[in-house]
Amino acid sequence: MWKKNFLFRATEPTPMTQSENELFHDIELAMDSAGLTLDRFLSVWVQGEGGEDKPSMFTNVYVRTAALDVAKQVAFLQPLQGRSHQIKQMLAPGQKEFLQQWLKNHAPQAWESTEDHVRDLFEPE
Repeated sequence: MWKKNFLFRATEPTPMTQSENELFHDIELAMDSAGLTLDRFLSVWVQGEGGEDKPSMFTNVYVRTAALDVAKQVAFLQPLQGRSHQIKQMLAPGQKEFLQQWLKNHAPQAWESTEDHVRDLFEPE
């Protein structure tokens, strides 16, 4: 199975260089937000058929929100969302555009083999 994570700051159209696993790996989970200064993130996981290096088709997309207090090294990670209407609402137009272009350019044959319900997630509304 192929998989790739894109971690966006909540309002930015391009992802960070770090993945969700890299940024949140050694972070404690917060119990409440009192006294925290939180940066907001959106983590997008794309899965597909094929090898680790090159997908043959994109099959699933999952999105979750996260918040991190960098100074205190604590975070909130929400559950992954996989329903189309939730994903469409969570992704900003620039993020959809970035993801669509990245997937098309990274593996054009996989993009062409992908079912419409996955490709439609990245269409502007």
